[in-house]
Amino acid sequence: MEAGTHLTGGTPGGLGPLGVRRRRWGEEVIRALLFLAAAISVLTTVGILVALLTESIPFFREVGTKFFTESEWSPLFADPQFGIWPLLNGTFLITGIAILVAVPIGLGSAVYLSEYASPRVRKTVKPILEVLVGVPTVVFGYFALAFVTPEILQALGIKVGIYNALSAGLVMGIMIVPTIASISEDAMRAVPQGLREGAYGMGATKRQVATKVVFPAAISGIVAACVLGVSRGVGETMIVLLAAGLDPNLGINPVDGYATITTFMGAAADGDNPAGSIGYESIFACGLTLFFLTLLMNMIAIRFVRRYREVYE
Repeated sequence: MEAGTHLTGGTPGGLGPLGVRRRRWGEEVIRALLFLAAAISVLTTVGILVALLTESIPFFREVGTKFFTESEWSPLFADPQFGIWPLLNGTFLITGIAILVAVPIGLGSAVYLSEYASPRVRKTVKPILEVLVGVPTVVFGYFALAFVTPEILQALGIKVGIYNALSAGLVMGIMIVPTIASISEDAMRAVPQGLREGAYGMGATKRQVATKVVFPAAISGIVAACVLGVSRGVGETMIVLLAAGLDPNLGINPVDGYATITTFMGAAADGDNPAGSIGYESIFACGLTLFFLTLLMNMIAIRFVRRYREVYE
């Protein structure tokens, strides 16, 4: 007993002061690495914000409130106009069409894979669905331009031009579906099986279990999936640039062409605008607008989840 106590550092439990110090040292290293990972994420966000503000502040000093009060956008023309509303209108319109496509299909796919599909079907379908996440968006853009518009929309008798919001929104929705479906399905699968068994034991049907037990229990992950999908749609460039065009438009007719915040940024950041010019600074002003727009969506989603949890609990 004495020999065993001596070898383990003087305590009969087998973990002496030296072992305790090693364990604490290892935990401190892990804690430091995790803190570093979190700090890098925060510092990256702060760095992006600082970079945007550095170029946006001179822009707003010169333009002032015209950015929010005027309704024409042409900062690169001889007679520049700086009203952001046409770009916001195009962004919201195309993203709205994408949401109408992606959310029902994505959530329906998630419910099927989580609650109805057999393990064999799930193992086959989910990897195929997730392959779409890796498809470059420029491919989706050319798909919308070269196939959806002429072969589907025009073939159906819809009078659309080469560039239109409908084609861009439909294809963007298809692009977002795997993101919403995959994350939502993971959230639903994470719901404890005991909740399902308890509901079945009370006589609930599979549909009732899926919609009234699993779905509410996984609402945090589902909302996160939808917000991530919408944020990806709002920030999408190539699909809208190729399929919807570059026409700043305040209308709501989906068969017309529109410009979005990202398409202007992509088209204007081609090197023709010298640093320090108003056209160059307008790119950063649009980026700052997009940054706060995404932040607002995330804040609304967090508040919605908290309120829904209070009602559900």
